[in-house]
Amino acid sequence: MKLNNITPIAAMLLFVLIGFGSCTNDQDSTLTADAAANKDAAVLGMEKSFEQSKGKELKTVNLGVAGDFVIHSKTGITSVYKSSILGDIETSPITGAAMVVDCTEVTGSVFSVDAAGPACITTSATMLTSAIGDMQIAYTDAAGRNTPDYVNLGAGTIGGKTLLPGLYKFTSSVNIPTDITISGSSTDIFIFQVAGTLKMSSAVKVILEGGAQAKNIFWVVSDVVTFGTTSHFEGNVLGQTGIKMQTGASINGRMLAQTAVTLQMNTVNKPE
Repeated sequence: MKLNNITPIAAMLLFVLIGFGSCTNDQDSTLTADAAANKDAAVLGMEKSFEQSKGKELKTVNLGVAGDFVIHSKTGITSVYKSSILGDIETSPITGAAMVVDCTEVTGSVFSVDAAGPACITTSATMLTSAIGDMQIAYTDAAGRNTPDYVNLGAGTIGGKTLLPGLYKFTSSVNIPTDITISGSSTDIFIFQVAGTLKMSSAVKVILEGGAQAKNIFWVVSDVVTFGTTSHFEGNVLGQTGIKMQTGASINGRMLAQTAVTLQMNTVNKPE
């Protein structure tokens, strides 16, 4: 009788102990998985912080007097009526006759080296000479930055990508066939060095995220820049050659070209 009473109790205790151990193991597995997930999230957060810190390490591109203008061209500005331009524009050293823009298209001042061209032109040869010099200094500075954070991203086709702060170098042309996102804080700097052309397809947009500002984005392009119909662009374009905006395209930024700028019923806003 005594042995029979002990055996069920011992069996019950053994069952409880086994069950407790099993629960403990299950809990440990769950905790281990949670810890791993938290660790992964922390690592990803550190990586993102590291990427964004690149933009804080970059110095901005000093545009000097050229930064006072939303459009600067050395060889002329033409517009198919009616464009909407918010900010001052100028051509220099070419004569004002190369400024084929109606005064009603510009909310701002129109500057040239002489009185030829639109009736609203203001002449200021000395100031414009300074603007030309500063524009070229800015181009040389931005194009000459070394130790890029990214080289030939996407083999030059960057559609669909989210671009973090830093210095980007492309040894050939850049194409933007679909929307891109530029993500960073309000103080982060982005510099894109493009050795060839920059082409943005029709209806494509540059989207800013996280507080990134157009005034802190610099596209340094050695060949022709083309914005497709109804596209939208963000940032300052420092072009060694021409900048062409096709019908209905818009830009929040500056177009500082060492040759011509052509507009076709576009919206151009100087970034604040």
